[in-house]
Amino acid sequence: MKKYIYILSITLFSFTSCDFLDVDESITREDDFMFGYFDEVGKLVTHMYGELPSDWGAVDEAIRATATDNAVHVWDESNVKKFYNGSWSEISTVDAQWEKYYKAIRASNSFLEKFSLDNFDKFQNNEDYDALMEVTTLYPYEVRFLRAFFYFELAKRYGDVPLVTNTCTPDEANKFKKSNFDDVIKFIVDECDSAKMVLPASYVALPEAMTGRATKGACMALKSRALLYAASPLHNPTNDLTKWEAAATAALELINSGTYKLVKGEVFCGNGNNALKSKQLIMESRGGNSNTFEKKNIAMGFEGGNTGTCPSQNLVDDFDMKTGVPFSWDNPAHVANPYYNAAGKPVRDPRLYLAVLNDGAKWQGKTVETFYNGGNAAPLEAATITGYYLRKYLDPNAKLTEGQVTSTPHHYILFRYAEVLLNYAEAMFMWHGPTYKDGTYKLSALDAVNQLRTNATMPKLKKLDLPAIQKERRVELAFEGHRFWDIRRWKIGEVTKNIYGVSIVKDADTDKLSYSKVLVQERQWADKMYLFPIPQTEMFKNPNLTQNLGW
Repeated sequence: MKKYIYILSITLFSFTSCDFLDVDESITREDDFMFGYFDEVGKLVTHMYGELPSDWGAVDEAIRATATDNAVHVWDESNVKKFYNGSWSEISTVDAQWEKYYKAIRASNSFLEKFSLDNFDKFQNNEDYDALMEVTTLYPYEVRFLRAFFYFELAKRYGDVPLVTNTCTPDEANKFKKSNFDDVIKFIVDECDSAKMVLPASYVALPEAMTGRATKGACMALKSRALLYAASPLHNPTNDLTKWEAAATAALELINSGTYKLVKGEVFCGNGNNALKSKQLIMESRGGNSNTFEKKNIAMGFEGGNTGTCPSQNLVDDFDMKTGVPFSWDNPAHVANPYYNAAGKPVRDPRLYLAVLNDGAKWQGKTVETFYNGGNAAPLEAATITGYYLRKYLDPNAKLTEGQVTSTPHHYILFRYAEVLLNYAEAMFMWHGPTYKDGTYKLSALDAVNQLRTNATMPKLKKLDLPAIQKERRVELAFEGHRFWDIRRWKIGEVTKNIYGVSIVKDADTDKLSYSKVLVQERQWADKMYLFPIPQTEMFKNPNLTQNLGW
């Protein structure tokens, strides 16, 4: 039996999908087998972890950020463009996760109904029984956390959704009505509160020190995120301040736990095993060794490069000068070289250079050239159309050179401490303003934002408003899966339609580069897009469902 723990610890989070949730496994395998052996019940939980989200190209090979004003996907064939070209509908869906997550929820409900610790009494005389039970006892609480996560994935897309907490027949499932968004959030919060009472802060002391699993911190982080969304304009049109209070309190609970922290100068870029060492890391979706993400996104002009994601000038403009002064195209000193000074030293927020590859950046020992006719620019086919390439999550140690191809670990960050500080800052600001603090809330919104800026070696802000909080969130969490949802919960879709890039021209005589901001894409927006359309196939199956407004 000891062999089981070792195998599970290696394989638990080294996959991206599985067939288990596509069928009712209990039909093909006896319950007393599936729920009566340590390794079999462990496999069931493992499969459910495999349904956690990640974005290595989640929308038809494109990352979701390319459907925002943070980036453009260079390849026209990708369905990610449905989000903004007018072809998105309840019939022509994109990123529709309704069926996927309800299957995952059904599997979770089935597990919770059939799991019993009594099933393992027959192994009491095994020498490793106590160690195995220590792990197995946590499973139902992990599954409750996962089910809450799956519901959040549905609610942030569709708003009101059916809340189903028991297994049912297909006929019963197709009669459920939507539950109110706030009721779904309450369910998520209650499940997180219950699970955190049992789940450990860390699995280091457990057999084989398994990682990548739900912890107390993960429960608190999901609760914080869910309550922030519930307090935001999309779901809180009357600006009920008690919702902002709840969001601030949830974030503060995790902050006060002292489990996670910022390390000055540790600017987060999310590369493989380096991310696992971060004191910020709360929970990740584990992946195995690969180079697929690099193949999709490394700059054209590098061997194996395919461009993929092109960060926008919209995003880059939000990275301040290193002095703390906002970047401005009207300032000749800024525009002379927006990235480096005469000595070649970076002049912008250090987080820029770990999120984006700009002209003059170093990548795998070479200099990126995005000026016209440069080594990574037009007229090279499929070169960047914005003047930038993606940097975050790309591992420079993953080589694509023929004969030297290597793969490296890729782990997608689900929660990290910086997000919690930003959740707190936004909620506190909306509840009490920028500088409020008291005996309980000892950290002000301004303090929380300045912790992040200090960590990034940027000057502190002296005053704070909502645009500054939104800007800090965009910069800190660039390409980590937040901007798409932030645009929706803030209801700022209308201002994200025009996508800009930079045109860089090199003087043939002097080699001097000149920079100008250019419009590269005009997108469509309609307010109905704040929520996803329920797929028409689901509407046909369940006449009790109502379509989201405008679809």
